[in-house]
Amino acid sequence: MSFPTSPEAMQPTWLSAVLGHPEKLKGFVAAKVGTGQMCDSYRLTLDWDAGVDAPATVIAKCPSHDEASRNIAKLTGTYVKEISWYRELAAASGVPAPICHYCDIADDDVDFVLILSDLAPAQAGDQLAGLGLSGLIPCIEAAAKLHAYLWNDARLAQMPSLARDNAGLIRTLFPQLYAGFRERYAERLAPEVLDLGAGLVTKLDAYLAREPSVRTIVHGDLRVDNILFAPDGEACWIVDWQTLGRGSGAADLAYLVGTSIADPVERAAADRPAFDHWIAALTAAGVKPDAAALWTDYRVGALSGYFMAVFASMSVERTARGDEMFAVMAERPARQALALGSLDLL
Repeated sequence: MSFPTSPEAMQPTWLSAVLGHPEKLKGFVAAKVGTGQMCDSYRLTLDWDAGVDAPATVIAKCPSHDEASRNIAKLTGTYVKEISWYRELAAASGVPAPICHYCDIADDDVDFVLILSDLAPAQAGDQLAGLGLSGLIPCIEAAAKLHAYLWNDARLAQMPSLARDNAGLIRTLFPQLYAGFRERYAERLAPEVLDLGAGLVTKLDAYLAREPSVRTIVHGDLRVDNILFAPDGEACWIVDWQTLGRGSGAADLAYLVGTSIADPVERAAADRPAFDHWIAALTAAGVKPDAAALWTDYRVGALSGYFMAVFASMSVERTARGDEMFAVMAERPARQALALGSLDLL
C-alpha cells in the first residue's frame, strides 16, 4: 500500500506532493473534526514555505478507529462508494461538494485516504437540533442537482460501486438489528415508533424489492449532519458519500425532510412544499418528472430514515451523542411515515 491511512502515518513530503507543491511543506498539525461514526476525519493545518500559494488547511478522511465500523464498511462497500464518488462523479455532477485533492483505497476495501478541501467557516448541521423547511431550501436544490445528473441514465448500470447489491445482507441482518434496537430504545421511543420497525421487518422483502418510478444517483444518508452550511445559511455543500447508490431521488428528499425537522407540526406540513420545490428544481435542471409517481416514491422513502437509524445504530461504535442522534433519526421519520401511510404502500 503506497499511501497513509492516518495523520500519524503522513509525511510532509507525501502531503506536499499530493497537494501539488512537492518539497514545499515544512510540517502540519492534525486535529479531529466532526462526529462521523463510519470514518475518522481531521483538519490538517499546513505550514508551507514562504510564498507558496497553497491551502492553509485541508480535511483528511481515514478509516474508522473502531473495528465494528470498519467491518460494516467492508461488508457494505461504504468506503469504496465514497472513493468512487470523488473519482468518477463529483467533478462532472455540478453538486456542491468539497474538492478532492487525493483519494485512494486498498484492495481490502477498508484502508483508504481522502484529502479534501476545507470549507470552513462552513459548518455541519446539527442533527439533534434539526432544521426547519426554510433552512433546508439550499439542501433541496443541491439534492435536485444530484438527482438530475444521472436521471434514468443507462450509465448507472455500468458503475460497479453503485450496482453492488446488499439486499441479501440487509435481509439477513435487519431483523436481528431491529431486535437489538427495540431493546436499546424501549424507554426512549414511543410504542408506535418502535412498532413501525416491526411492520418494516414483516414487509422487508417488499421494501427491498420495490422498484422506484425512476432510478438516479442518490446520496442515501442525506441529513443535516452530512451537509455543511455557509454561516448565513444561504449555501450548502454535501459531504459523506459513503451510502452512494441508485434509487429514487424522492426517497433522498423524504429522508432529508423526515430526519431534519424537529417540530412534528412543522414536519407534517413540510412534506408537500419540500416535494414541490424539489420538482421545480428538477424541472429547471431539464428533467421532466412524473410528480404523481414520485410522490409515491417519496411516501415509501419516508421509511428510509427509520431503516438507516436501526441499521447504523447497531453497527457502528456506540457513543452518547450517537445514541440520541439515532433515536431522533428513528423518531422523526417514523412520525413522517405513519402520517404518510408508507407501510401501506408496500
